Amino acid sequence: MEPQLLHRVTDSVATVVVHHPAKRNAMTASMWRALPRLLDTLAGDPAVRALVLTGEGATFCAGADISTLRESAGQAQRLAVRAEEALAAFPKPTLAAVRGHCVGGGAQLAAACDLRFAEESALFGVTPAKLGVVYPASATRRLVALTGPATAKYLLFSGELIDAARALRTGLVDEVLPEGELGKRVAEFTRVLASRSLLTQAAAKEFANGRTDRDAHWAAQADGSGDTAEGVAAFLERRQPRFGWSAPGSAPESAPTSG
Repeated sequence: MEPQLLHRVTDSVATVVVHHPAKRNAMTASMWRALPRLLDTLAGDPAVRALVLTGEGATFCAGADISTLRESAGQAQRLAVRAEEALAAFPKPTLAAVRGHCVGGGAQLAAACDLRFAEESALFGVTPAKLGVVYPASATRRLVALTGPATAKYLLFSGELIDAARALRTGLVDEVLPEGELGKRVAEFTRVLASRSLLTQAAAKEFANGRTDRDAHWAAQADGSGDTAEGVAAFLERRQPRFGWSAPGSAPESAPTSG
């Protein structure tokens, strides 16, 4: 099978799989180009309420396919930044499920997700210093926001790999799971995400990412959504809420319930 991005939608959760096992799921130029288009499609699908990014098999992503850098390192980096920014801007919750190596462009993609869950054997590295590449400003700022400047400098200056335990301590990872339990935990957690108010999640994502000019927009969305009334009624009636808000332009669809 050619290097490509695979995807499926199950129980309101889209899973995007980086599929290039011959090179530890390294991203080719065509894969970088395909990711923003795929994300646009999934963002507009009202059946999708959360997204998981993962790699084929035992590796998340070993970064960019280095052979592409011989042709034009600048072009390769522009493609990676465009994909990273599209992932960061995805309007629904995103989670990177990391097994094995998450290095270079793979770490760039993982950092662009809202959350990162990893198996305890996972390894993380930000490796541009090994290639003489200037790491993009957007990716650098995102890394600093997650880990703080000291850890970001350690990773960027050295290119050394860190294990999942250290990634958890420094904020690069949100949860670390024993071997063989990542898939179960991700499925369980994304069911929870899909059951919650997408209105709350979408507004919180914008605010947490630093946007300061949309308070009135989200207040108006909340007033017209009915989600608050439904949430309160469900709480008082001891049942799961059926939230109906969806992003403008998408047909509303009730979320599945979760305990």
